[in-house]
Amino acid sequence: MTPSEHTPRDQAHQPGRSGTYLLAGTVLTDGMEMDNAVVAVAEGRIAYVGPRAGLDTAALPGLEELDLPAGSMILPGLIDLHCHGAAGGDFPGGDSQDARTAVDFLHRSGTTTLLASLVTAAPENLRHAAGTLRTLADEGLIAGIHSEGPFLSHARCGAQDPRFLRDPDTVLLRELIDAAGGHLRTMTYAPELPGADDLVRLLAENGVTPSLGHTDADARTTAASLTHAAELLAASGQATVSRPTVTHLFNGMPPLHHRAPGPVAACLRLAAAGTAAVELIADGAHLDPETVRMVFELVGAGNVVLVTDSMAATGLPDGDYQLGPAAVSVRQAVARLGDGTLAGGTATLLDVVRRTIHAGVSPAAAVRSATAVPAAIIGRQDIGSLRAGLRADAVVVDRDFGRVLVLRGGQVLPAGA
Repeated sequence: MTPSEHTPRDQAHQPGRSGTYLLAGTVLTDGMEMDNAVVAVAEGRIAYVGPRAGLDTAALPGLEELDLPAGSMILPGLIDLHCHGAAGGDFPGGDSQDARTAVDFLHRSGTTTLLASLVTAAPENLRHAAGTLRTLADEGLIAGIHSEGPFLSHARCGAQDPRFLRDPDTVLLRELIDAAGGHLRTMTYAPELPGADDLVRLLAENGVTPSLGHTDADARTTAASLTHAAELLAASGQATVSRPTVTHLFNGMPPLHHRAPGPVAACLRLAAAGTAAVELIADGAHLDPETVRMVFELVGAGNVVLVTDSMAATGLPDGDYQLGPAAVSVRQAVARLGDGTLAGGTATLLDVVRRTIHAGVSPAAAVRSATAVPAAIIGRQDIGSLRAGLRADAVVVDRDFGRVLVLRGGQVLPAGA
């Protein structure tokens, strides 16, 4: 399905309003499903989740039950750790208004928390874009910054600009950390490049999650790097990190072969052990549905992070767009460079969750991989779940996982399309 197949529905409420709300339906959170449940929201926080009979309405004066369609499901706000833009806005471009446009659309589409992703570019452009996004992070509009490169493999650069790829450089990394003002949260790196170990060490010391990807490494190098990264993160004591990740598993790396297993085999093995978590772009273009289902069954939902890799065309019609310095053509909702290389995604995270379910993954598992798992990766304990005391981020969907309503920090957001 394409995003246009599920038009967001406005309910009988005033968008942008904060208040004391009651949502009723099936609750999907933390890998569990609760039928005939309610979620109460007050002062921007979740006040109660559970059976209606257990709710003390007297403790919530002014409680208003929102009118939701029959069969509605209530999910935690979705969390995307890998997105480059939306609605014409491009995070790598470094323009503040573009970035705000993208963030606003993504929030309204149900992605209530996100990392803004950069792409490989000239160092001065990376520093500038990081500085721009730092302001949005300071304002709480984004949860931080993901730098996809520039320390990536030429052989597996994908849509990354090969002119600006370089070996790991801790001086440049320190400059990016400084430019981001403490908001650099994840960085994609290729472990086979010289200096990768030093890079991973510096990332861990600064509370930045190493994310292995765009790599031509063999299985041994991949396993050693992820294991080393996990050990460094565990020893760092940083609250902003939990374990390393793998940037969009399968994409940007050699395919699995029985005599040359490459990075895919090592990533699957370490994810199954809980040492790392693997990103999946389950948008129907980057991965076959059977591949998505296989990964969930092999490693478990708790070790999968659903992401979009979204770019500026997300939420917009086919046409010509930018991904950082690269010109991208979008046809039938698939983004490609001129040579046919996939160049990011055009689906929202809610679209990805829906497609994951259509691939045969249970709704509870798919939702967990788009909420609780990414929240843990970036060390956020206030989001990712529907539990009393957490920030009131929630997405209400219909039986087909079409958007009905979005709350962010207790505020009802207008439709995102």
